[in-house]
Amino acid sequence: MKHILLFWITAVLFVSASIAQDNPVVNGIIEEATENSQLEELAHELTDFIGPRLVGTPQMQHAHEWAVAKFNSWGVSARNEKWGEWRGWERGITHIDMVHPRVQSLRGTQLAWNPGTGKDGITAEVVVLPFVSDSLEFDRWLKTVKGKLVMTSKLEPTGRPDYNWEEFAKPESFEKMKKERDAQDKAWSENMKNTGYDRRTLPAALEAAGAAGIITSYWSNGFGVTKIFGARTEKIPTVDLELEDYGMVYRLVESGKKPKLKVVAMSKDLGTVPTFNTIAEIRGSEKPEEYVILSAHFDSWDGGTGATDNATGTIVMMEAMRLLKKFYPNPKRTILVGLWGSEEQGLNGSRAFVEDHPEIVDGVQAVFNQDNGTGRVVRLSGGGFLHAYDYLSRWLSAVPENITSEIETTFPGTPARGGSDYASFQAAGAPAFSLSSLSWSYWNYTWHTNRDTYDKIIFDDVRDNAILTAILAYMASEDPEKTSRVQAVLPLNSRTGETREWPTPRSPVRKGGID
Repeated sequence: MKHILLFWITAVLFVSASIAQDNPVVNGIIEEATENSQLEELAHELTDFIGPRLVGTPQMQHAHEWAVAKFNSWGVSARNEKWGEWRGWERGITHIDMVHPRVQSLRGTQLAWNPGTGKDGITAEVVVLPFVSDSLEFDRWLKTVKGKLVMTSKLEPTGRPDYNWEEFAKPESFEKMKKERDAQDKAWSENMKNTGYDRRTLPAALEAAGAAGIITSYWSNGFGVTKIFGARTEKIPTVDLELEDYGMVYRLVESGKKPKLKVVAMSKDLGTVPTFNTIAEIRGSEKPEEYVILSAHFDSWDGGTGATDNATGTIVMMEAMRLLKKFYPNPKRTILVGLWGSEEQGLNGSRAFVEDHPEIVDGVQAVFNQDNGTGRVVRLSGGGFLHAYDYLSRWLSAVPENITSEIETTFPGTPARGGSDYASFQAAGAPAFSLSSLSWSYWNYTWHTNRDTYDKIIFDDVRDNAILTAILAYMASEDPEKTSRVQAVLPLNSRTGETREWPTPRSPVRKGGID
């Protein structure tokens, strides 16, 4: 029986592949994507020209307007749909210089949504967090920080990634380093507990004590790059130094050299600003109230230019829509592209869309989401939907084998527990799937770091992803059957273990701030 089943599956895939080879839509998509790709141009305009897309910034608004214009130039209807409000902020020039005991320009940047210093900047002595026995001792130390820059991150014992140690170090040296690092990490964590504060509450305490500013360093633990997140001060600046410069200044403090830094951070608070999703649409000709959604978050952190998180996902969906408009201009079902805002702060844009458009969610045939980096798609999970194997396998059969051969499928799979925007749709019961990509050292190299730039994009892989996405959308639109919503595994809240119930009831105006 098993052999008969395998023969039947193989035969179906062979026949489907044969049909796909003679399909003018599929052939047109592959040829156009291969010979006339727009990916490089889209990536250049989005990352090099527009730049980072932090929610609430003018660059984010510029990106929304650019995307609508680009879709319109392809004959695709598009709009920017407001989902709420956020804290408006604009990054300016950041200069960080050591002026004592010698002069050296340092590599770093101001954290997001952070107050500026004014054009003259601030010049102050640097101190580090002390090791204390309890919160009373730390409160006594707080009285000494007025007018000083305070370093609040731990000192890394090495700036080399572990793979360097594994390749070149003596085994005993590597083990010694790891033990020392583990001991330092433990001591640092225990000391933070002793202070009575954590990384969220400490900045406000330092600000209240009169510190001139805060210096952090969040190393990726892999390539010496810096992860850039939001700051939590109202009046004083917070800057993040790259590992090498942070370590140098920290050691100078420890050795009693009393280093001084000059920090100029020219940012602007823009008050409350509207926030948007960009929605593009090719209206369905036979079943316009059913939807295939191509999904990617549009926003980024702003240490780099958001190339792999998530310009790559964005341009995959845009390129797929261009291909579909050219070779499949009258789809059976409506095809939407959703470029979501504020994914980085909690899937806010996509959650708002799900909440605002229950009629679209009810009509979803499939959602295809791409987020995690520049690599070719290598994983596709059924997301906990009981019958996902039936329809995803049919749709994949039309995709070239050189693309599908590396894709590992899992059925029925498990639902998302957050992570990216497809989770917003899954939580509402809609069949939504992550096109999960090969790492290319995403998590320790480009994710939320100052190295997330155009030169890290692998366009051959991204091109394959655009072909995959366009063909999946075409096949999902053409499928005579509506996809089943029976879930073998329900989406869970990763914190409580309970079944997810978001999106929650909507308040009159959504407002956002720092995560």
